[in-house]
Amino acid sequence: MHQSIALGVSILLSASALAAAPAQDLGWLAGDWCGGDAGETIEESWLAPRGGELLGLSRTSKSERMVAFEFLRIVAVDGVPTYLAQPGGRPPTAFTRSAGGDRWVRFENPAHDFPQRIEYRRDGDSLRAEIAGPGDDGKETVIGFDYRRCQD
Repeated sequence: MHQSIALGVSILLSASALAAAPAQDLGWLAGDWCGGDAGETIEESWLAPRGGELLGLSRTSKSERMVAFEFLRIVAVDGVPTYLAQPGGRPPTAFTRSAGGDRWVRFENPAHDFPQRIEYRRDGDSLRAEIAGPGDDGKETVIGFDYRRCQD
């Protein structure tokens, strides 16, 4: 009986560690990132992983007026890191991790209109984000966002 309980607890702890591991691997996203140009400022902030999840927020401003925002999360769904995007606070759209490596990750949702792919790459104090999917002409459109650590 005691061995069964110990085995059950061990399995639960192992499952929790595996679910948390994908988010821990993406801890390099954590921080405050700033970008934009021509009077537009884009800020994206990610909290460090906790409980196997990352929590983020994006805000776009023009002339000191907020014109867009997005709630972001990376969570394990069926053991797969999943990027949940909520532009304007709308219901979440899920993108599952399809590839990744040292300081880069790609999430995809081929059933979504645009974007179908979200990718992040970190190089020192620089972060590159890309969204991609079919454009109006049917060819892939890629939109890049270059960020640096925000300065106070």
